[in-house]
Amino acid sequence: MKINQFKNKIVSLKTLELGGLEAQFKMAPELRLRYNADKIKANNPRKAAVLALFYPNENNEITFLLTQRASYKGTHSAQISFPGGKFDKTDTNLQETALRETFEEVGVSASSITVIRELTDVYIPPSNFLATPFIGFIDRRPVFDTNYEVAQTIEVLVSDLLNEASLTTVNLTTSYMKNIDVPCFKLNNYIVWGATAMMLSEIKELLKS
Repeated sequence: MKINQFKNKIVSLKTLELGGLEAQFKMAPELRLRYNADKIKANNPRKAAVLALFYPNENNEITFLLTQRASYKGTHSAQISFPGGKFDKTDTNLQETALRETFEEVGVSASSITVIRELTDVYIPPSNFLATPFIGFIDRRPVFDTNYEVAQTIEVLVSDLLNEASLTTVNLTTSYMKNIDVPCFKLNNYIVWGATAMMLSEIKELLKS
């Protein structure tokens, strides 16, 4: 997808009906399906926000940014995710959280980003976060300046996300589940699963509409 095609889509992206949980659950691990709205509310999850940042590469093809988290003693060590993090009391809203975290983690300033829209919240059971995703756009490739939370940036072509060949299943064992088959995207030879895959599933449906 070229930059002009994406720009032409922006107006409709703002108003299209979201796929919501139906779109997300196409890529949800079985564990995730056990959580309904009442159970999530009862857990009193912490608020967080992430940004799916779209921009053109050197060939004017639209890409989006993923990051590989740094390795640490924690639930999401070394996983693939969007830039983002928890809501801070200094943030006026969750969009500000997403933009602030993007600047802190990869060095892209909020003033350079056009926020297109908010997406459907995703509950993350292992860390008890309710994450709100946002789609953002910048009309040139950013210069990334990563902090200690990010091991590396990963630039993915939108065309690869839309390619059905990127869908697969992987057997995983983590600190909270063992020997479980989970749906995932294989993008740039990285396995993207869990909350990030659920968000990408909703984004994919929007882009294909």
